[in-house]
Amino acid sequence: MSAAPAAGRRRADAQRNIDAILDAGLACLSRDRQASLADIAEAAGVGRMTLYGHFRTRADLVDAVLARLLEQCDEVLGRVELDAEPATALGELIGSAWQLVHQFHAVKSAAATELGEERLRAHHDQPMARVRHLLERGRDTGAFRRDLPVSWLVTVFYSIVHAAADECAAGRLDSAQAPRVITATVLAAAAPPPDPGVARRG
Repeated sequence: MSAAPAAGRRRADAQRNIDAILDAGLACLSRDRQASLADIAEAAGVGRMTLYGHFRTRADLVDAVLARLLEQCDEVLGRVELDAEPATALGELIGSAWQLVHQFHAVKSAAATELGEERLRAHHDQPMARVRHLLERGRDTGAFRRDLPVSWLVTVFYSIVHAAADECAAGRLDSAQAPRVITATVLAAAAPPPDPGVARRG
């Protein structure tokens, strides 16, 4: 057998192992944010040396699992019609995002511990770009406020969604009600302030 086909097969085997490890990592961390590398290797059907050959530390693996999860999230958000009326589109965006955020909250918690908040937020840049686009369009049409920076409204969106996941995990919020609660809160934060002239006349 020539060197090229053999190398190609090794690369294919390595990619299958990586995919299996990431799938197992997502499953294990979703159940238990403290899942060990040994737990994940066993679930992936690979040896620990194979896992360490691809991910030297638990932080490396958690980082890769989070990246894969957020790629899935971005694909889901990509199906939302962002050209609809801004408030309606924002509600649909929240409903789509919530299913993944709630389901994989433990992965986010593991990532916050292993990677830190700055790295965690950086992983959300692509999904949050869709939120920014929608907020900017809403500002242009007058549906959303213009007196606050868009970057701040994106942060409000991000913080409220993840705070809701924390509340559900603590049993203080019903997960079925969370999309409605999140949408109402975000829309209230993004709504244009009342016209002072109208308020004085009232």
